[in-house]
Amino acid sequence: MEIPEQQQQWPGATGALDPAPDHGEKSYRGSGRLAGKRALVTGADSGIGRAVAIAYAREGADVAISYLSEHADAEETARWVREAGRTAVLIPGDLSEPAHCRAAVQQTVDGLGGIDVLVSNAAFQMSRESVSDIPDDEWDYTLATNLSAMFHLVKAAVPHMGPGSSIIASSSVNSDMPPPALLAYNVTKAGMANMIGSLAQMLAPRGIRANSVAPGPIWTPLIPSTMPGEQVEDFGAGAPIGRAGQPAELAPVYVMLASDEASYVSGSRVAVTGGQPIL
Repeated sequence: MEIPEQQQQWPGATGALDPAPDHGEKSYRGSGRLAGKRALVTGADSGIGRAVAIAYAREGADVAISYLSEHADAEETARWVREAGRTAVLIPGDLSEPAHCRAAVQQTVDGLGGIDVLVSNAAFQMSRESVSDIPDDEWDYTLATNLSAMFHLVKAAVPHMGPGSSIIASSSVNSDMPPPALLAYNVTKAGMANMIGSLAQMLAPRGIRANSVAPGPIWTPLIPSTMPGEQVEDFGAGAPIGRAGQPAELAPVYVMLASDEASYVSGSRVAVTGGQPIL
């Protein structure tokens, strides 16, 4: 997959990506592995979140789609969920605000009748070449959106979760191999992986599992909307497999971690990196 030089304004749009990403719209085939489950997926309007929402719906889950209010891609995700015969609940708003995290969980419970799966996937990053180039408010927003939001979502969701429920965080290969220009983002992704380790132990007596996925370079709107155009060109070519991954290539891992088949999988971190090992 060749990726030409390109840029977008944050938060980016799926339709403007060249080449178009694959979220499994035409390829993912479900087999009832999540039948009857109710999932909240943050950042589900595009990228990894959209691929997860489509896969969950085709596996039999109803899906609450959390997204930034100005991001129109969410309607397209909802269409795919509904075409799979499942309920889609649209939840716009800014997860950097703790009150909205709590509201998103409540809207999921109200709209779907409960919550069995929480996928904390929404993220912000911005490439900055020097620490002095990082505005204070950008640092605070990155930590609030990526790391603190996960805490507030989990805190709100756990009282509604029963045995067999699952919490899944989107970490990153960057937590082990931090590129200097993504300092704030790297910190949050390492923090998310660490939080999952604590939650897996804390929530085990309640029968709630907690795991994370560590993606490598994945082709989503986050990339051209937060990185210089020359870095976007041939994005992912340095991965051992030699290309960026597609969102659809991560969805099966999120399905497995949410399913009852993974009943003894908790505290794990699954690498989907195109061959780059993680610690």
